[in-house]
Amino acid sequence: MTAPASGARGLARLMPLLPSLPARWHRFSVRRTLLALVLPVMLAAVGVELALTWGTALQAANSAYDRSLLGAIKAIESNVSTETGGLSVEMPYRLLEFFELTASGQVYFRVSTEDGLVEVGNAGLPLPAQPLKSGVPRFIDAEYFGEPVRIGAWARELDPERPGRRMIIQVAESTNSRNAFSRALLIQAMWRDLLTVSVVAGTLALVIGWALRPLDRLRREVEARADDDLSPVDETQVPADAAPLVRAINHHLARQRELIDGRRRFVDDASHQLRTPLATLATMVGYARREHDPERIAEALEALKGQIDDTVRRTNQMLALARADTAPVVMAPLALDRLADRCARESWPLAREQGIDLGFECGQADLVVLGHEGQLREALLNLLHNALRYTPRGGQVTLEVGVQGAMAVIRVVDDGPGIPADERPRAGERFFRGSNVDLPGSGLGLAIVRAIARRHLGDMDVTAARLDAEGLERGTTVTLRLPLPPASEIPVTLKAG
Repeated sequence: MTAPASGARGLARLMPLLPSLPARWHRFSVRRTLLALVLPVMLAAVGVELALTWGTALQAANSAYDRSLLGAIKAIESNVSTETGGLSVEMPYRLLEFFELTASGQVYFRVSTEDGLVEVGNAGLPLPAQPLKSGVPRFIDAEYFGEPVRIGAWARELDPERPGRRMIIQVAESTNSRNAFSRALLIQAMWRDLLTVSVVAGTLALVIGWALRPLDRLRREVEARADDDLSPVDETQVPADAAPLVRAINHHLARQRELIDGRRRFVDDASHQLRTPLATLATMVGYARREHDPERIAEALEALKGQIDDTVRRTNQMLALARADTAPVVMAPLALDRLADRCARESWPLAREQGIDLGFECGQADLVVLGHEGQLREALLNLLHNALRYTPRGGQVTLEVGVQGAMAVIRVVDDGPGIPADERPRAGERFFRGSNVDLPGSGLGLAIVRAIARRHLGDMDVTAARLDAEGLERGTTVTLRLPLPPASEIPVTLKAG
């Protein structure tokens, strides 16, 4: 039980390290990683190739040396005589020496009748397991007195005129020469393959270095940039495999540029919007401090409160615009009709104070969109506040919710002075206010609505509400359009209401 227990403990110690192995591996350079992956594969391929080469070399050696054995058998056959009715072999010593020289080792031969009664040469040479066919040579590997040999055997009729008796000729040689020949071929193939692997590995390292030069050039260009340079990186000068990375970097740079621009706009807006109100507040406070009449002090404090309220609203609007421009938005399904109903109810106190008839019309129940509830609520309240503020007492403001094609539509229609036709394209710009409006304001309400609409992949447009009897445009209609989500993304609870 000790060995399995120790193995389990070792495996338990190894398991926490396994998830970190890929991370550690990817910290290597691309050149080192590719070489580390490619070289083992190439060496394994070389091993397989050498095994195949060894088999091919043995086959080639056997084929060449077997032909030599067959030549020796033919030479002995030409020196066999059967004229006396027996067997006689007249083989000069020079011929045997030539065979041994060719084989680079010991050579054995045997000439005998098939029944073994007459035998000349080296006795006991093994015969093939299968019977020999006349005129067909057979080659086998065997051992002769403990030495590995290759044996060639040949059978023919002893006397063609009296068939039935056959003669068998065998020639055997040591396998040392053919094994040495095969090893020489194998060593040559091994050196050739190792040279090929070395050349390929060196070439691969050089090619990888050359292929990575655009990335190194990109690194130098990025390092040489100024701190405030957030322009896109040229992705046409990098390999296609690195282009997605460069596009991701450009996307990140664009988001950073948008964030910085948003902060710069916020600072500009704050300096533009708060400088005058703060100066006015300072003047009012100084005036109140100099007055001794309680009635005048009360008037100054009332005016001071109004100015503070206006400054607070402007500050809140600037913060809302900054959030709409740059804050991350987490989209979630929400019932737009219910959100619009809540915003209308929240605006009724202001409508009663202004003496305005505020109505809500819903043309599509259970209208679901993907959006950020807080930002959409901010947009609707800004639309309603603008409409109620600029509509004269006794007028009407209507909040409409419906569907138009693949878009959810929110409209706020009022009886106010409207925006001149030539100025409507500028509606939604920061600090823009119609030339026909004399009420104080920041000009940020429609800018907030347009920024929120764009963050929700929608849009906003401004048109006249109606034409009067004289054909003149009256009132304002602000339309907010938001894309409808697929039915599969709408939760069942929202569908059911």
